[in-house]
Amino acid sequence: MLNTNADERINSRRGQHSTSRYFTMLMAVVYVGLGAFLIAAPPGIFHLTLTTRRVVGGLFILYGLIRFVRAFRQHFRKRHDAF
Repeated sequence: MLNTNADERINSRRGQHSTSRYFTMLMAVVYVGLGAFLIAAPPGIFHLTLTTRRVVGGLFILYGLIRFVRAFRQHFRKRHDAF
């Protein structure tokens, strides 16, 4: 059966929006953590050279930070429209 009440539809969308915003933030933290792990991991864990691990780890950290900033701006910043 379809929701005909507008308030119910709006509230159900808010719940989905809230879940996706926190998942996006969590994934940004996961990328930063993965990058830090790659950089700090002992040499025997991965079959990569030290330089490769640092570059890939740095890229993961950079991507996680960019993703975090974009998600924060999109979901958590107060909007003050000039118009």
